[in-house]
Amino acid sequence: MAIELLSPAGNYEKLVTAFSYGADAAYMGLTSFSLRKNAGNFSQEEIEKVKKLEEESGKRIYCTMNILFSEKQIEALHEMRDEIASWPFDAFIVSDLGTVPFFKKYFPEKELHLSTQASCINSEAARMYRDMGFSRIILGREASLDDIKRIKDKVPELELEAFVHGAMCMAYSGRCLLSAHLAGRSGNQGDCAHTCRWKYRLALEEEERPGVYFPIDEEEDYTTILSSKDLCMIDHVKELEDAGLSSLKIEGRMKSVYYVAVVTRAYRKAIDKDADLDRYKRDIFDVSHREFTTGFFFSSGPVEGSDVSRPTSYGYERNYIFLGTVLREAGDGVYELDVRNQIRKDSLLEFIGPDVPLLSAEGFTLLDGERNAVDKLDHGKPGFIRTDLSLRPGYIMRTLSEEKYIR
Repeated sequence: MAIELLSPAGNYEKLVTAFSYGADAAYMGLTSFSLRKNAGNFSQEEIEKVKKLEEESGKRIYCTMNILFSEKQIEALHEMRDEIASWPFDAFIVSDLGTVPFFKKYFPEKELHLSTQASCINSEAARMYRDMGFSRIILGREASLDDIKRIKDKVPELELEAFVHGAMCMAYSGRCLLSAHLAGRSGNQGDCAHTCRWKYRLALEEEERPGVYFPIDEEEDYTTILSSKDLCMIDHVKELEDAGLSSLKIEGRMKSVYYVAVVTRAYRKAIDKDADLDRYKRDIFDVSHREFTTGFFFSSGPVEGSDVSRPTSYGYERNYIFLGTVLREAGDGVYELDVRNQIRKDSLLEFIGPDVPLLSAEGFTLLDGERNAVDKLDHGKPGFIRTDLSLRPGYIMRTLSEEKYIR
């Protein structure tokens, strides 16, 4: 069976984008019980749209129920049984074993996937979870390729999934209390303040000189000593497949539609061994990210440094501004846009699509909602573009930022 590409869907638009740009499946959360509480998630009113999308695409949707449940929350879970049943989920992603009886009793036909929060990184634990009814283990990020091979060899009937791209937590598979301690927001309840990304100032105080501090600087006036690098395994898809993974998972339910599109597309091309992979791959270096690493995949020790290769002839960092998406063709070379950032008539516009690396708009005319030529289009207002390019619904529009940096 071909390896699955699993992408994040923080809301309905991202779900559509994930499927359009090559994902075989997507994971999403409901308003409650998700570790990405602030991702937008999905409301009851969107059920019919999601059902229709899943039926038309033939792709799979997994529901994240991966918080650590309090007594009140476990009661609320039972009260939401009918609402949960109305969604077209193929599997539930859980970490709290207290929820297993609930899902086995009321949703016996649905798959259970063990969340990475459970930190499963050995075959004995995997075998135990299999006996509980789990069909898939989302391995802890600490598992190396060798660990994955060993687990698969010893429990071959289990599907194994691993995160292969995106942000990593500085704690053990996300079990972190730093945010709760410093900001009163628990990462284990889906409300992480990302305190490990904050800018800290470290200083030494000498015993004989109380109150006199000597700074320790990594940058000009701060250090990000707690912030982990971002995971990127785009150059190692074959090794991941050979290790026995059933699913490659992209992190990022709180990230942008643009991120979901370009990262999903790049991994799709890598899985399919597309001859033009380098052209698609370069966009993951343009989208906002920290320094890349291969994580623990090639070592069980400290996180590995970056060995992610840049595409040929790619010599500098770039950062794009996401401007919006193409909604529909309106005739005579005119396309309706969903405008997300201001578009100016002098902007250097580019479009990307699921199978189109890049289209540059050399000449174009911006039109307002009444089809009158204008100098700019603003976020949230109706707008159109007239161009000689052949565009399709779902194409993403962007422009190069004046600042060239990586966050």
